[in-house]
Amino acid sequence: MTEADQPVDVLRHYLARAREALLWKLEGLGERQLRLPRTPTGTTLLGIVLHCANVEIGYFGPTFARTWPEPDHPALIPMDVYDADPQADWTVPADLPAAELVAFYARVGAFADAALVELPLDTPGRVPWWAEDRSATTLHQIAVHVLCDLQRHAGQADILREQVDGAAGLRPATSNVPDGFDWPSYVARLTAIADTFPD
Repeated sequence: MTEADQPVDVLRHYLARAREALLWKLEGLGERQLRLPRTPTGTTLLGIVLHCANVEIGYFGPTFARTWPEPDHPALIPMDVYDADPQADWTVPADLPAAELVAFYARVGAFADAALVELPLDTPGRVPWWAEDRSATTLHQIAVHVLCDLQRHAGQADILREQVDGAAGLRPATSNVPDGFDWPSYVARLTAIADTFPD
């Protein structure tokens, strides 16, 4: 088994790719486009990043008695704020520029990565906001949990970005989307199949 095959390195690799995929969906858009709600529940591209940043801080921080080093940063949402506003970590303040949030999230990624480098995967932890009877966990479980969450949100961002300007794909180096494909014809074919069924 090579070093790259070690479970911790596999987890670090895929967590990094998830962050990369998510941030790629912000590239080339202005502040308004990044903040504009795209769903009936108000999901925004920039809001997804704020949420993911706070998810990683929480799971790789307090869960393992680790302290985030920037307690006063405007992108950090304190736990007590959620009682008054359960969507606080999806709402990017107007005075927090997108570029600063992206830079913040890069630091969050380094913070999470450091936990995986410094602590064994079987390190016990406790998730403060989970029910007491299931709050006990390990770093391995949390890494997988966060990876699943990040990939889910990267997928959301992929669809939101495609709705903005048609940009689609997995990540910059590998779009995973066929080049030169006749998308209008493909959509028409799928629509024709769907139309054979009643609502």
